[in-house]
Amino acid sequence: MTEKTQNNRHPASFRDPSGFLFNRDGRLYRQINQSYSADYERLMDSGLYAALAARGDLLPYEERQVAPASSEIAYKVIEPELLEFISYPYEWSFSEWKDAALTTLRVHRTAIEHGMVLKDASAFNIQFHRGRPVWIDTLSFELLKEGEPWIAYRQFCQHFLAPLALMALVDIELGKLMRTHIDGVPLTLASRLLPRSTWLRFTLLIHIHWHASAQRRYAGADTSERRRKRSMNVNSLLGLVDNLEGAIRRLEWKPQSPWADYEQTHAYSDADWQAKRRLVDEFLSQKGPSSVWDLGANVGTFSRLASERGIPTIAFDFDPGAVELNYLRSRDEADAHLLPLVMDFTNPSPALGWGHRERMSLAERSPAGAILALAL
Repeated sequence: MTEKTQNNRHPASFRDPSGFLFNRDGRLYRQINQSYSADYERLMDSGLYAALAARGDLLPYEERQVAPASSEIAYKVIEPELLEFISYPYEWSFSEWKDAALTTLRVHRTAIEHGMVLKDASAFNIQFHRGRPVWIDTLSFELLKEGEPWIAYRQFCQHFLAPLALMALVDIELGKLMRTHIDGVPLTLASRLLPRSTWLRFTLLIHIHWHASAQRRYAGADTSERRRKRSMNVNSLLGLVDNLEGAIRRLEWKPQSPWADYEQTHAYSDADWQAKRRLVDEFLSQKGPSSVWDLGANVGTFSRLASERGIPTIAFDFDPGAVELNYLRSRDEADAHLLPLVMDFTNPSPALGWGHRERMSLAERSPAGAILALAL
């Protein structure tokens, strides 16, 4: 996690009764409340934490013997590994969002196999760390109760399946709906926006259209009574994961960008091109910045001059196609230091949520050690 926000509770974690993040002396901790003690011990004793951390799917942490922020309700205090940068779903490329969805399902599947489930499936619980998506919320796991449906099913559909379907099948820009719907894209809205042909795609029919119809039909009904009627055993839970994974994998978007062949079609002469690369390389060598933001990065040609030096680098561009191509290349090359993001600097991400404090504006996030602005 990053070290941002004031020296007490982190405003992004105020909703969780199981615990919260807090800052002290420039270090970020997570307090685990007594109410979560049984679930936390199962997470550790079952081998689930070890399995997820070893695979790189869960942000690792260490238990610390420090004073909790609220001692009267505290059980333990842990210190998560620091993230270089916090990004949000409405800033991700299509494949970043898709990889985040698949990571969430993989974490949930592993939890089921260890006698637990994810109790929430928020896309905001995924961050990109060392070049790949990682689940960051240690307190999202709870004991699996035989017969109960997955409590986070609707949230997964609203945070992952609906946005991805809209981006793939309607317009890539619809991922930005998460800026106005931070609790997820309403399935009733997604159902209206998706083309009629999606009623013939079984996974979208059941997980979005029928799901939306059920929401309308049961609006205001007793949710506990509805859950009792939808009993699911372990095999059913795993089958749901398989079905959702198939739905996500079948969604595709082919990026088109005028910058796709930038390295071959730029207007520079060979000598000028090499001189530009040399100028950037010399700047990075002389300044040795702790981090780099590349504004207007296109497909990341010059961003990579920084990331190849091991410098944490954020490659911003307003063109979703360019960012998608940049991410696909960085993923293929296993670049652990480059994070491509969609950002329009005439309308950058604002602070959002309760009191404008749940999601930070771009200006509030980790300051850059150096900025490249070669294409602005």
